[in-house]
Amino acid sequence: MNKPVDKIFLGITLALLFGGFFLFLSASLGLLARTSGETFQSVFVSQVVLGLFLGTIAMAVTSRLPYKYLRTFSFFLFLAGIIATILVFVPGIGFAHGGAKRWIDLRFTTFQPSELLKLGFVLYFATWLSAAKDKVRTFRYGTVPFLVFVGIPAILLVLEPDLGTFGILASAGIFMFIAAGGRFTHVLGIVVTGILVFFIVVQFKPYLQDRIDIFLHPDKDPQGAGYQMSQSLIAVGSGKLFGRGFGQGIQKFPPFLPEPTNDSIFAVASEEFGFVGSVAIILLFVLFAMRGFHISATSPDRFSRLLVIGIIFLIVTQSFINIASMVGLFPLTGVPLLFISHGGTALLFALAEVGIILNISRYKSGSSFRQ
Repeated sequence: MNKPVDKIFLGITLALLFGGFFLFLSASLGLLARTSGETFQSVFVSQVVLGLFLGTIAMAVTSRLPYKYLRTFSFFLFLAGIIATILVFVPGIGFAHGGAKRWIDLRFTTFQPSELLKLGFVLYFATWLSAAKDKVRTFRYGTVPFLVFVGIPAILLVLEPDLGTFGILASAGIFMFIAAGGRFTHVLGIVVTGILVFFIVVQFKPYLQDRIDIFLHPDKDPQGAGYQMSQSLIAVGSGKLFGRGFGQGIQKFPPFLPEPTNDSIFAVASEEFGFVGSVAIILLFVLFAMRGFHISATSPDRFSRLLVIGIIFLIVTQSFINIASMVGLFPLTGVPLLFISHGGTALLFALAEVGIILNISRYKSGSSFRQ
């Protein structure tokens, strides 16, 4: 370890984190107006205690713990993510909400094991890719193992169902595979096959059909299936250039935006801070990605370089999917806007992942960990 953490990357993260916390506080007023004080307290505890407090501790630990240890235990972290995700299907342990089984009930709060699964996946996949080296260019020793790596989480996440999280995990895996030297023609074949399989799955999932239909026809059924999209577009548009001001948004209160602290928080931000505030949020995520790729490019070895790429794509892809869904550029998925919206588990692991990148930023190319 021969230099301090990347202060620019840390500063961008803190800007997202503290800005997001104040946006969450504002959006929480809408949650408090439509639910009991007990529900509000549960959400607040999840976000502040599980997400912000424990997440900050996790970031501090992962930023100091030499990243080579992550490589050593990557398989066990991936396995733990698989086992924890299986537990959501166990009666009395799993917790269902909105027709999906995605959480483990911890009594005082809930835990979403797919966040552990995503981190475990990129850690173990980066470990495997760094060991496989040039073999990743072959179909037998590169593409087939890649399909196995992605296929195991796919089965669990489709059963929950949580196709949004699977799409994020698969996207990170694809870009890691390409960065490691995987053949583009193989990747293209996988993507085309995946799209065909997705459309087959849609035929058996009415809720997916509704989401795609609303995405293609946003004005359809504004009081039914298209209600959230309709209210989100109203909130975004009513913010105009500079917004109504902090805490002055209307759409977060009932009966307008559903889930103002969750899926719809970007719409709340757009209404209160307008086009300027919306662009600022997007710009912060762009800067987050650019600085992350800079750290990847100067990483000391193949494993750390691929790991940073995987983490950056996990965080940025998820955040842009959330933003795009709020402005009608992507179907609604239910994934949170990282660092900003409610999701204690998501925030906890996002900060732990940031800590890993900060850890890697301490090392220069050519250090003793180089492979």
